[in-house]
Amino acid sequence: MVLLEFSMTPSTKEESKSPYVARILDVIDRSGLSYQLTPMGTIIEGDWAEVMAVVTDCFKALEGDCPRISSQIKIDYRAGANSRMKSKMEAIETILGRKLST
Repeated sequence: MVLLEFSMTPSTKEESKSPYVARILDVIDRSGLSYQLTPMGTIIEGDWAEVMAVVTDCFKALEGDCPRISSQIKIDYRAGANSRMKSKMEAIETILGRKLST
């Protein structure tokens, strides 16, 4: 199972990137994979082929009208583990003995 965190940003003259982020989030949401949006990127959970296909689809959603796109990708693979977004947080909360306000 893969946790993939990424951000994808077109180089445009506009200061706000929200319209492009919305386009990417639409692709991610329609993929059916578990994901978590953060202020600096998005985390997707699934098998390697699934998460890489979503990243590719996000790129394709932008490339038509964005001549330059920057992307940062971080990947964590662990054989056999499911629901890692949730279980990683629960493990830390158990160690701390309290819920985190995330």
